[in-house]
Amino acid sequence: MSSLPICAVLHQLSDALSQHDEVVLEAPPGAGKTTLVPLELLQHPDLAGQKILMLEPRRLAARMAAARMAEQLGESVGDTVGYRVRMDSKSGPQTRIEVVTEGILTRMLQDDPSLDGYGLVIFDEFHERSLDADFGLALTLQGRELFREDQPLKLLLMSATLDQRVIDQLLPEAPLISSEGRIYPVDIRYLGAVGRDQRLENVVSRAIEQALEEESGSLLVFLPGQREIRSVMSNLQGHLPDSIILTPLYGDLTIQAQQQAIAPSPPGQRKVVLATNIAETSLTIEGIRVVIDAGLSREARLDPASGMTRLHTCKVSRAASIQRAGRAGRMEPGCCYRLWSENQQGQLAPHATPEIMSTDLTPLALQMARWGVADPAELRWLNQPPEAALTQGRELLLRLGALKPMETGLQLTESGALMALLPLHPRLAHLLLVGWQSQCVRLACDIAALLSERDPLSGDADFERRLHWLRGDIPCAANQKGVLQRIRQLSQQFYRLCSRHLSTLSQRSVNLPETELCAMLIAQAYPDRIAAKRSDVGGDYQLSGGRAVRLADSDPLAKYRWLAVASCGGMQGQSADRVFLAIALPEKLFFHELSGLVEQHKVVEWQRQQARMCCELQRRIGVLVLAREALAEVPVKEKNQALTEMIRKQGLQVLPWTQEINSWRQRVMFLHRSQPEGGSWPDLSDQALLDTMESWLAPWLDPVNHINHFDRLDLAGILQGLLPWPLPSELDKLAPVRLKLPSGHSATLDYSESPPVLAVKLQEMFGSTQTPVIGYGVAVKIHLLSPARRPLAVTQDLASFWANSYRDVQKDMKGRYPKHQWPDNPQEALPSDGIKRNKRH
Repeated sequence: MSSLPICAVLHQLSDALSQHDEVVLEAPPGAGKTTLVPLELLQHPDLAGQKILMLEPRRLAARMAAARMAEQLGESVGDTVGYRVRMDSKSGPQTRIEVVTEGILTRMLQDDPSLDGYGLVIFDEFHERSLDADFGLALTLQGRELFREDQPLKLLLMSATLDQRVIDQLLPEAPLISSEGRIYPVDIRYLGAVGRDQRLENVVSRAIEQALEEESGSLLVFLPGQREIRSVMSNLQGHLPDSIILTPLYGDLTIQAQQQAIAPSPPGQRKVVLATNIAETSLTIEGIRVVIDAGLSREARLDPASGMTRLHTCKVSRAASIQRAGRAGRMEPGCCYRLWSENQQGQLAPHATPEIMSTDLTPLALQMARWGVADPAELRWLNQPPEAALTQGRELLLRLGALKPMETGLQLTESGALMALLPLHPRLAHLLLVGWQSQCVRLACDIAALLSERDPLSGDADFERRLHWLRGDIPCAANQKGVLQRIRQLSQQFYRLCSRHLSTLSQRSVNLPETELCAMLIAQAYPDRIAAKRSDVGGDYQLSGGRAVRLADSDPLAKYRWLAVASCGGMQGQSADRVFLAIALPEKLFFHELSGLVEQHKVVEWQRQQARMCCELQRRIGVLVLAREALAEVPVKEKNQALTEMIRKQGLQVLPWTQEINSWRQRVMFLHRSQPEGGSWPDLSDQALLDTMESWLAPWLDPVNHINHFDRLDLAGILQGLLPWPLPSELDKLAPVRLKLPSGHSATLDYSESPPVLAVKLQEMFGSTQTPVIGYGVAVKIHLLSPARRPLAVTQDLASFWANSYRDVQKDMKGRYPKHQWPDNPQEALPSDGIKRNKRH
């Protein structure tokens, strides 16, 4: 072990921890940091016999790290070195180094913010930036500040690739210790990107066959998920020599299957390990000297539009690609085949997006409430949790009864405090609470266990079939026996947790068949996913949260009107999600066991499809209406407010406008725009009318209940009422409808333009040198027309037109219209609208 690269910096690391309470260690894969650093620091004088707590992002990594450290000490796991992960722990009274998964740290801090008895917390593989690691670090920093002044808790962040800028923001005083790592070179070979017409699994299978021919040693193949792993295994089985062992590696495998994947190959055989990103860090798989990287990973991301978490297949970051390639050079020189181009490598994001920025924050919101933090700014974060996602999480906790609104803000309820003790998502924790209270906790534990793991069955979405499979009523395939055993063990663990934490809760017997109990429990855990059928045929449903979902038309569940949906999802941007797991939900439950989810709403709103007002009392679950009845008395004020809001959305065109009303309004607007300062002509523009509807329109809307009822409004009278005295009598004087012309006729003024337009035949303006003025000294814009009423000229200065532009018009028009007057001196000619020539005497 003394040959491992990390040994060169262990003394420097120890000195740094003596002088600082926080240290950052950067060391590449294979340097030995995970297994050597905790053992080296165990005897550090500042720890004074205290324990070391080391966090690992994955259960497999935690077990393996503990096993290797125990092996180096010549002991068994559970002696000096132990571990704690979900469903499994090995530690004892002599344990000095505890390796735990990150979520366990949060629960330890909630129970004891000082972490009494621990002198050092190591965050291993911190570059992965899981939500639990970020939150655990934030709580550790505050707990240390509040409770460890006398004997500060020391922190060590270890990683192969760090975004140093982010670390510097949070821990500016922490020294950075760097280890050079192994010297084994890794030859990078770019095979080019997977084409759009190619299947990833087929390309990876060919790359594996190529690497087996070109290179010696075992292969580690990175794929985004289990589906791709199964497809590649299917492609290769029967096509590889007997000397090649093909094995998967992902988080949902049994411990035995995971250990088989990382065990050395038997002599004379080679191994091809098909892995998710679980193999990126902390694990050394002996014999691996070839890596094939598909360049993809699958991440859970919160869709803000629906409030649901979806799995996205994403390109890996540049840092992750370096981590993966490094797996090939841990034991000897190796090579890495990348399924993209060298140019694309430079385009990868430097680091992965921290989980806190993209995931469901409901568990975080619950743990923050238990910690007593209302504002996330009270804690020190590497990245502040996004406000929108945190708000969505709190809204769900309100529906689950974990939080309640108080004058001082949201407060943790008694149920919420119990839910926070259970190491499950708050939805499943609430399910267990309801199961305990309803005396069906065994069933609740089975449901929670099934929902905590990947769906073990394919085919229809019926959750009840999964329960029968779990109970042994449906045969279990040989390759699923390990999954079945793990789910049963998980159910037992949940039962023990309930017995430990929920024993103080009162219970009541619920007399329902098991199928209905199951539906009730799922609905309680997923109140926003109660689904109602949208039509009598097909599998289209709407969730109580508002989202559209769909069942396959052939699914047996599609015949039911109501469903409790446990799992659904789809691609971002799709109009409807697919239902993966659900159970029929009897409507009678809404009146008894699920009555707490039903809310009564007085609904006064405009229904756009029916173009009418809806005034009724509704019993609803979210957006789904269970029952409705018309209101005996229509609340006029609320109804009129709904009408004004509808008009704001659809526009003023829903009102009964006529040409006469529009012309009147244009005249008033002309005077409003041209009035001197302090004038009293009102603003009747669209925006002004929309902004002030409550004062001028709402009082007149009492008779309106349908789109056709707007015709009953005396819109002209309503608008004229906006003119204070004496403006109505001044309107015709200042903004006349028609103007008298020199010819003796009159013409209509067009107030739709500014300034208003007077369109008149040129001959009717002979003898006039003064442009007509209206309003507050505004000269009208005269459109001078030909005998055929086509435009000849536009002017606001008649005298200038006669003196300058008229000659060109005369020259052009005289030959075209010889019977009309085109005098040389139009200022003195008699006006006329006909062809008779008149001379001034």
